[in-house]
Amino acid sequence: MASIVRRGMMTIVAVLFAGFLLLLFCVWIFQERIAFQPEGPPFPDSGGASRIDYSAPDGQKLFGYLVGDPSNSQGLVIVFHGNADIAVRWLDWAHEVEARTGVAVMLAEYRGYMGIEGKPSYDNVGLDAEGAFEFARDSLDVPADRLIYVGHSLGSAVAAELAVRHRPRALVLEAPFTSAHGMAARIAGRWLVPGVWRLVSRLHFDTDRIVASLEVPVSVVHGGRDVVVPSWMGEAVYRSAKIKGEWLMVPNASHSDLRYVGGDAYWSWLMRALQPLAKKALTPD
Repeated sequence: MASIVRRGMMTIVAVLFAGFLLLLFCVWIFQERIAFQPEGPPFPDSGGASRIDYSAPDGQKLFGYLVGDPSNSQGLVIVFHGNADIAVRWLDWAHEVEARTGVAVMLAEYRGYMGIEGKPSYDNVGLDAEGAFEFARDSLDVPADRLIYVGHSLGSAVAAELAVRHRPRALVLEAPFTSAHGMAARIAGRWLVPGVWRLVSRLHFDTDRIVASLEVPVSVVHGGRDVVVPSWMGEAVYRSAKIKGEWLMVPNASHSDLRYVGGDAYWSWLMRALQPLAKKALTPD
């Protein structure tokens, strides 16, 4: 009888262990599919916006949009959008920024989005961000100290990692998450502890750790009704920043409507965040 019980217990343990391994395998396989969700065509019309073509360091062809003229501006804002977004949807925002500040705006796109060939991944979006920076530096003749990176959601992590490699004048983050592990644990459950995550992770975004050592002002905005990335994550990123810009909570905003719901408060926050470039534009060299 005891042997039957032992065999039964061993079977249960084996099944549970196999189920755990299967769960880990699913996390390993599907994490990038969850992180990157490019929409299919048809895509919104660009309204005649100036398209720019450039390449990532690995040769992948990319494109984006340029609003304003960097040669007549004292700075450039490079924008990195979120996982289910596309650059063309930020054109209205870019025109508003350029009109208010005179600072040019570059909307960067990732491979796999907007019909661009290639597959988005953690490594590839880093290469794509590098390509955007190199285009700004080499083709638009804008050095890093005249750049501000703006990132929304996933793009906030992309912007933060680029800031480590090429320090901008400031970093502006909309609805940022603390880390890839933090988001994975939120989706998969608290069982996905750091040790387990390290075994299966292909996403290594760690924004709160990055901003803790970054020698640039970090400004953060988040919506109080964000159910995609909870607002406590944005607050945590801001609290971690070594050099704090300005924090803004928009209580009634969700994940992707910060500028619409925030209205004047949002635009005032953003203009102050971009002030390092505006100041230089107003001050003779």
